[in-house]
Amino acid sequence: MTDSFLAQRLYLGGAGCVLALLIGCAPAGGPAPKGEVVEIETIEMLPADKPAQPAAPGAIAAQAAAVRQEVDKRVAAADRTIDEAARSIPAATPARETIVLGDAALTSGVPGAGPITSEQIDRWLADPKNSVTLDPVLPLGLSQGAKQITGLDTNPLTRAKIELGRQLYFDTRLSADATVSCASCHDPAMGYTAHTATGVGIRGQKGGRNSPVSFNRILSGKQFWDGRVDSLEAQAVGPIANPIEMGFTHEGVVERLGAIPVYKKQFDTIFGELTIDRVGQAIAAFERTIVTGPSPYDYHEELLPFAKLDAEDIADDRELAAKYATVKAAAAAHPMSESAQRGRGLFFGKANCSACHVGANLADEKYHNIGIGMDKREPDLGRFAVTKDPADTGAFKTPTVRNVALTAPYMHDGSVATLEEVVEWYDKGGHANPHLSDKIKPLNLTKQEQADLVEFMKACTSPTTPVETGRLPAAADL
Repeated sequence: MTDSFLAQRLYLGGAGCVLALLIGCAPAGGPAPKGEVVEIETIEMLPADKPAQPAAPGAIAAQAAAVRQEVDKRVAAADRTIDEAARSIPAATPARETIVLGDAALTSGVPGAGPITSEQIDRWLADPKNSVTLDPVLPLGLSQGAKQITGLDTNPLTRAKIELGRQLYFDTRLSADATVSCASCHDPAMGYTAHTATGVGIRGQKGGRNSPVSFNRILSGKQFWDGRVDSLEAQAVGPIANPIEMGFTHEGVVERLGAIPVYKKQFDTIFGELTIDRVGQAIAAFERTIVTGPSPYDYHEELLPFAKLDAEDIADDRELAAKYATVKAAAAAHPMSESAQRGRGLFFGKANCSACHVGANLADEKYHNIGIGMDKREPDLGRFAVTKDPADTGAFKTPTVRNVALTAPYMHDGSVATLEEVVEWYDKGGHANPHLSDKIKPLNLTKQEQADLVEFMKACTSPTTPVETGRLPAAADL
C-alpha cells in the first residue's frame, strides 16, 4: 500500500450503485509513516428512490472521446504558449568565451564615428556579449608563455572592460592640464614607447628613464624598470599622480571622470563604482590585450622540427604532410634571412644573449647590472632603491627583444641610439663596476657576427594588435 492511491468500487445491478473514490487519503491527525497500515473510511453514495439506468456503452465511449479531444486541445494550446515564450527569451550568453589575443575586434572601439555618446554607450553596455568573461589565448610565438599569464585571477577580461581601458589609455584628460595620455609615452605608432631618451610629461618635463614598451604586459608581473610595483594595475595609475608625467592627483582624476557621463555609465555598469583602483583595472585590462604577433623568427622556429624528419616519413603521414605544407608556406611568406639565421645561432650560443633574453617574450623578467650609467657621479641605483639589497645596485629589468627594432633609443636611460651600438656595448663587456652581472663578459665578435646579431633582432619584429586611438567619450552628454 502506498501513501496515495486510487480505490474505486463500482457496483452495477438491481441493488443500485455504490461508488467510492479515494485520492491521496490519510488518517486524521496527519500522514502516517511509510509502511504503517492505516484504516480508510469508505464513502458511499446511497441509491436514489429509483434505480439509475446504466449508461449505454456507446455513450460512454463518445463521452470519453470528447474528453480526450478537449484534453488534446488544451495540451496543444499550452505547447504553443511555451514555444512563443521560449522564442521571446534571448539566447543564453555563455559564461566564458575563449579569444585569441591580437584580434582587432577586441580593441576597435564602440561602433560608430566621432565622440562616443551616451546613447551609443548604452547600446554597447546592453549587449550581453560585452560582459562575458574572456579566456585569452596567446598567438604563435608567445603561446609558449601561457603559464606566464598574470593578473586575470583578480582582474578578468571582458570586452566592456577592455574598451573602457582603451578609452582611458588614449585620453589626455587623465593628466592635470589635459595634454598627456598613457599613449604619449607608449604610442602604438612608435612601438608602444616614445622615440625620446626619457619620457616627456606635462609642460615638457623630462623624466629620468626611457619609456618601457606596453605590449606583452600580460606576461609580466612586476612593472617599471626597477620593478617597484607588483601589478599592471598599479603601474597604470602611477604616472597619473607623478608630478613630472601627468601631474594630477588620483582624487582629481576620479572626480573629472565622474563628471563625464559616458565614463560614469561605464564604471557604474562594469564595476559598480568609480575609484582609482577601478581606473587601474580598466587600463590594465586593455594593455593585456596588446601583444606582438608572429614574427619571421617565430615562423622559422615552427619550421625547424621538420628539418629533423625524413622527407619520405613526412610524405607517408597525410596529417603531418598537411601541417608541414602549411608551416613551410607561412615561413616562406615571412622569410628569415641567412644573416638573421646566423644571428639566431649567435644569440642562443656564442653571444649568450639568451642568458637574459629567454622565454616566450625573450625576457627573463629579472634585473641585471650591465654597466649602463654606472660611470656617472650619481648613477641610477635601479632595483636597489626598491629592495635595498646591494646585489641589486644598478640593476634594471630585462627588456624584450620582440619588436626591439621599433623601440629606439635603448637601455633604461635611452643612452644607446641604435641596435648596432647595443651589440657593441655587450661585445666589449659593458662598463666595469663592482656590481656588474656575472653574465656580462667580452664577446669578441667579428663585425659580421655583430651584423648578424642585429639582423636576428630585426627578425623578431611583428605587427601588434590594431587599436582605435581617436574615438573617446564626449565631453558632455550628447
